[in-house]
Amino acid sequence: MEKDSAARFLEACSECMDGAGKRTGIGTLGEKTLHAVLKQYFEPRKENQEVPVGPYVADICNEQGIFEIQTRGFDRLREKLAFFLELGPVTVVYPVPARKWLIWIEEDGTDSPRRKSPKSASACEILPELYKLKPLLSAPNLRLCIVMLELEEYRLKNGWGNGGKRGSTRFDRMPVNLLEELWITSLEEYRRFLPESLQETFTVRDFASAARMSAKAASAAVNVLYSVGALERTGKLRNAFLYRRADSVGPRSSV
Repeated sequence: MEKDSAARFLEACSECMDGAGKRTGIGTLGEKTLHAVLKQYFEPRKENQEVPVGPYVADICNEQGIFEIQTRGFDRLREKLAFFLELGPVTVVYPVPARKWLIWIEEDGTDSPRRKSPKSASACEILPELYKLKPLLSAPNLRLCIVMLELEEYRLKNGWGNGGKRGSTRFDRMPVNLLEELWITSLEEYRRFLPESLQETFTVRDFASAARMSAKAASAAVNVLYSVGALERTGKLRNAFLYRRADSVGPRSSV
């Protein structure tokens, strides 16, 4: 990653947070810090943020096209994205916590010392979300940018068990560093989501193990890769489909 990108990201963090790591109030009321920082990173000019486009509001609209920063809920993005794609280039930005620190907010409002989370995420995390956008993935105007981040996650101790940690609520996520950007600008580049440890042929269960996903998430992920043509089916192992990397990539009419 270019040093310039890392420096610009830290500038965006500084713009959206004060020296104590708290929000400065910049941006839309109720907007989460991670969303605000990414919006500032991709477009620091305020006049190009929160721009009305038809019946919708784009996170960013500039000379490069429209940018939508989506941390979850891709099903809610589908109708809006379909409209934007008719107008020109659209980039969907998706942040992934590749390195995460947990900070618990006690009942009295004080923060616990941060500790490193044993969990880490990969770029494959976007694939189950993309299942909700399958009809749009082959649109020539669509680009994806997966932003790999180090961040601090603040959680409220309002759950049950283990001191209120189980079933707790995520309060906010504070970006710390930009680690990498992964751009997907064509269907061929979906191959980059395939874990290197996969054998030549594999099942959904094998993919789940290699990508460190749940069986449900892996099933959606493989379905997406198959639908864009990055995978092909070679047969079955008992009741499970066998897959392998496709020689040529192209959208399938139905899956």
